Amino acid sequence: MIRSLSPWRGLAFGVSLLTVAPLLVILWSLLAPDWEVWRHLYDYTLPELLLNTAYLTGGVGAGVLLLGVPLAWLTAVHDFPGRRFFHWALMLPLAMPAYVLAFSQLGLFDFTGPVQTWLRERFGDSSWVPNIRSAPGVILVMSLAFYPYVYLLARNAFATMGRRALEVGQSLGLSRWQGFRRVALPMARPWIAGGLMLALMETLADFGTVAIFNFDAFTSAIYKAWFSLFSLPAAKQLASLLVLMVLLLLWLEQRSRGRRAYTQAGKAAPQPRLRLEGAAGWVAAAACALVLTLAFALPFGQLLVWAGAHLAEDLDADFFGHVANSLLLASMAAVLVAFIALLLSYATRRDPTRWTRLWSRLATLGYAVPGTVLAVGVFVPVAWFDNLLLDWLRPWLAEDASAVVKGTLLVLMLAYAARFLAVGHSAVDAAMHRISRSQEEAARNMGYSGLRLLARLHLPLLRGGLFTAALMVFVDVMKEMPITLMTRPYGWDTLAVRIFNLTTEGEWERAALPAVAIVLAGLLPVWVLSRQKDAV
Repeated sequence: MIRSLSPWRGLAFGVSLLTVAPLLVILWSLLAPDWEVWRHLYDYTLPELLLNTAYLTGGVGAGVLLLGVPLAWLTAVHDFPGRRFFHWALMLPLAMPAYVLAFSQLGLFDFTGPVQTWLRERFGDSSWVPNIRSAPGVILVMSLAFYPYVYLLARNAFATMGRRALEVGQSLGLSRWQGFRRVALPMARPWIAGGLMLALMETLADFGTVAIFNFDAFTSAIYKAWFSLFSLPAAKQLASLLVLMVLLLLWLEQRSRGRRAYTQAGKAAPQPRLRLEGAAGWVAAAACALVLTLAFALPFGQLLVWAGAHLAEDLDADFFGHVANSLLLASMAAVLVAFIALLLSYATRRDPTRWTRLWSRLATLGYAVPGTVLAVGVFVPVAWFDNLLLDWLRPWLAEDASAVVKGTLLVLMLAYAARFLAVGHSAVDAAMHRISRSQEEAARNMGYSGLRLLARLHLPLLRGGLFTAALMVFVDVMKEMPITLMTRPYGWDTLAVRIFNLTTEGEWERAALPAVAIVLAGLLPVWVLSRQKDAV
C-alpha cells in the first residue's frame, strides 16, 4: 500500500497531466457532440478536409520515401565525389521550418517569381511550368522539408549493415540492385518506418505551410473555426478528429515495431564503401546536389537576397522586439522543459514500476500532437478555471476585468511544456541511463540521499544531457508557430508570428529577415547532429 503511494509515481502522474489533460478535453468532445456543429462541418468542411488529409499524407509519405531512402543508401554505402559533404549537408533542411520553405518556394516559382520571369524573358513563355499553388506543390514542399527524418534514420541503418547485406545477396546470386531490394531494404524497414511516421506526424501537425498555400487541412481549419468563425466548439470537434488520426499513426508505428525485430550479432564495425566510378559517381553527386539545392540552398539564398534588399527598412525596433520576444519565450520554455524532464527522468529512476513508466510515456506523447490541438486543449480548461477565479476574486478585481490567467505567459508555457517535453526528456533520460547503480550506491555510502544525491551526483553528470535538452527545446520554440499564434498574450509577436502575418498579406520579401533569423537558429541542432561521427 505504501509503495502504491510513492511520491515519485505521483510526480510522474502530475507531469503526465500536462499532456493527458488537453487530450482528454479534446477527446471528451466526441462523447458530448454538438450535432449542430457536426452538421455544419459535414455540409461545408469535413469531406474536403478528409480528402485533402488523405491526399496530403499519402503524397508526402511517398515523397519522403522516394527522397530519403535512395539518398541514405547512396551516402551510407557508396563513395562518390562530394559524399563526405552530402553526408551531413542533406540534413540542412531540418534547420528550415516547412512554412519558411513554403513561402520562399512560392516566391521563387510563382508566376511573378524570378524563375518564371527569367523563363519568359529567355523563351517567351512559362505556361508549361507546373503551378506551385496546388496540392502537388504543397506535397513537394513538405516532402523536401520532411525527407531528412527518413534520410537520417535510414542512413544509420544502412551504414551498419548495407555493405554486408549486399555481400549476403551476392552469395545468393543476387545483383547489387536485387541485394538492396530483397536484403538491405527489408532489414532497414523498422528504421525507415520510424522516419516515415515522424514525417507523417509532422505533416498532420503542420499549420504554417498549409496556411501559406491556402490549402484546407485540419490544422488550418481549427485555427479558422476558432479565430475567424469564433466557434470554439467547432475547433474542438475538428481537433478531436485530428487527435484520432495521430493516435492511429502512433498505434501503427507501435504495431510495426512489435511485429518485427532486426538485430545483428556483435558490434557493428565500419564497412568499406562501394566506389561509384565514372559517370555513376557524378550522377549520384548530381542527385544529392539537386535535392539539397531545392530543399535548402536555393530557398535560403532567396531569403538572403530578399532580406538584404529590405534590411535598411526592416531592421528596426519592431524586428528587434520580435527577436527579443522569441528569445525570451524560447529561453523560458527551454529552462522549464529541461527542469520538468529532469524531474520526470529522476522519478522513473527512483520508482521504475510499470505505472511510473506509463505516466512517463504519456507525458512525452505531446510531441506527436499538433500544436493547434494542444492550443485548444490547453485553452479550454484554463478558460474554465479562469471563470472560477473571476467569480471568486470579483470583489477585488476591476469592474471591466475579463481574465485572470487567460492571455498570460503561463498558458503559453503550459502548452510549450506539453508539446516539447518529449524532446527534452529523451536527451535527459539518455544521460540518466549512463549513470550506473554502483555510482549511486557509492554516493549513498558517503551519506548522500534524496535531493542531496540528485544535486551532488546526478546534476553534474547530467549537464550535457540538460544542455542538449534545453538547446533542442530552445530551437523548436523559436520555430513554433500555431501554439504561439493561438495562445500568446496580446502584443507578444514573435519571429514566427511576424512571418505568418506578412505571408498572409503576401509580403514574401519582408518576411525574409525574420525567416533568416529562425533558420540560423535552426542550424544549431543540425550542427550538433553533424558532429556525431557515425558512419562518416
